[in-house]
Amino acid sequence: MKAIVYKGINHVEVEKVEDPKIEKSDDIIVRVTSTAICGSDLHLVHGLVPHTPHGFILGHETMGIVEEAGKDVTKVKKGDRVIVPFPVSCGDCFFCNHGLYSQCDNSNPNGEVGGLLGYSNTYGGYPGGQAQYLRVPYANVGPVVVPDELTDEQVLFCTDILPTSYWGVEISEMKPGDTVVVLGCGPVGLLTCKWALYNGAKRVIAVDRVGYRLEHAKKYKGVEVLNFEEYDNVGEHIKEITHGGADVVIDCVGLDGKMSTVEKIETALKLQAGSKSAIEIATQAVRKCGTVVFVGVYGKRYNNFPLGDFFSRNITLKMGQCPAQSYTDKILDLIRHHKFDATDIITHTLTLDEGRHAYSIFDKKEDNCIKVILKP
Repeated sequence: MKAIVYKGINHVEVEKVEDPKIEKSDDIIVRVTSTAICGSDLHLVHGLVPHTPHGFILGHETMGIVEEAGKDVTKVKKGDRVIVPFPVSCGDCFFCNHGLYSQCDNSNPNGEVGGLLGYSNTYGGYPGGQAQYLRVPYANVGPVVVPDELTDEQVLFCTDILPTSYWGVEISEMKPGDTVVVLGCGPVGLLTCKWALYNGAKRVIAVDRVGYRLEHAKKYKGVEVLNFEEYDNVGEHIKEITHGGADVVIDCVGLDGKMSTVEKIETALKLQAGSKSAIEIATQAVRKCGTVVFVGVYGKRYNNFPLGDFFSRNITLKMGQCPAQSYTDKILDLIRHHKFDATDIITHTLTLDEGRHAYSIFDKKEDNCIKVILKP
């Protein structure tokens, strides 16, 4: 089969690789009909996630048709059209039993964190879904059958970015009437703006530096936009225009934000795990006793983390990998009843063979690219 594989820092290729096979009795094999490139994939491509071997198949936003099912699979069957949430989860451990699927105790033999599809050996070494076929382990826990009347484009993002953005708003405990700042206007940031509005935010302020992303965010009624490069200190500006800071700040940027010169050097020397620029903006933009949520991916340890700035102002911090399986059914229901739509963020639909080009325009933010769907 063909798949998009990691070939080294800033280098991906579409190559022929071995077809996946049933390895355990609760595995399924999915023939991929649609897959997408996520900002988190770029963290691997930029070399910011360790233990990504050359030839590793990328991708964790995938759906398709069940081609084969192990003898112990009961939740889905051959011929079913399914979405595949990105956490690999056993369904039996303490965390899975409490709906915390992304922290599964049994899905990652390589570490204490839960397993993730297509996200390096650090997260279990599971080959990803930017391919013609995908092996899905623990198939009685993850895959969800899709209603026939919904298109791939309507439901594909239930694999990651729709649950992630929903969860970020939910754990922030924002209330109707709150002011919410969203850092980053990539796919997750744009959907976070929409969920905040859906949940009754009075004011949503979206921050980025990419013009066409800001223009897209501005299309959502009730969203104000700020280009952080137009301000000496955008966090302090937000504090001023909100009269003390936002109730909630949701960081959808993560380690791939704009780096200072010092951070570039420290990251190259493995002394720093990427940018913390969004964290620093959050310290200034949130009000006293407010909440900051990190849904953008961060790596290992960070030098000069502004912990004192949060501590001294009684800020609540929440963060982590979304337990996507806990939200897929709820979001599918909203989509089915035309209460939420994420298709507006799709800017490019390309073939799997165009994967290298797709990664390039997404990474370099060319051709007004926000979200790419790939069709094998």
